[in-house]
Amino acid sequence: MTPAAFIRANTAVERLPLVPEIHLQLATEVTPIWQATEDTLAHGQVPPPFWAFAWAGGQALARHVLDHPELVAGKTVLDFAAGAGLVAIAAAKAGAARVTACDIDPFAAAAITLNAARNGVAIEVIARDLLDAPPTRCQIVLAGDVCYERPMAERVIAWLRRCAGRGSLVLLGDPGRAYLPVSGLVARARYEVPVSLELEDREMREGVVYEVLPA
Repeated sequence: MTPAAFIRANTAVERLPLVPEIHLQLATEVTPIWQATEDTLAHGQVPPPFWAFAWAGGQALARHVLDHPELVAGKTVLDFAAGAGLVAIAAAKAGAARVTACDIDPFAAAAITLNAARNGVAIEVIARDLLDAPPTRCQIVLAGDVCYERPMAERVIAWLRRCAGRGSLVLLGDPGRAYLPVSGLVARARYEVPVSLELEDREMREGVVYEVLPA
């Protein structure tokens, strides 16, 4: 089964309460898609489906971009660890000159392509790890909900700081994940984000949009 076929078979088109302008192929229940993924994982084909859910940090960041289009209008934008492409789509809708979405999961890459087409925007998709590469030359770097595991968070934040040091405006959306840095961030906005009780053990999280400062 191709990534696109897997996505179509295990997701539905959803609109998010916080970002109703955008509709995405997302999992509607946690258990079925995780079970489908585990069944396919037995054949070595599918990584965990983090792309299938609109996480709170990404929702807050997408809302902020749509509410403040001047941040990205006419500029080059990178959505790092883009998942299903929510933040990248928001940037494109807000008038970015060029949007690139990066995610190492090939199923996320397929989801971004499907969702970009569904929302009528053009997004370049990169399916490789950028963290060992030099900082991006994009003017704006956006990252939603990337601080959920320590090794990932440490690598990502270090790279985002290097991007900021090179002159990019770096914005990070986070709902208070365990490995969010305690310094080097400036809060720009806060949003109450409706979330899945199954995913978050609550029905609302505060999503904060931070500017990441250079090291």
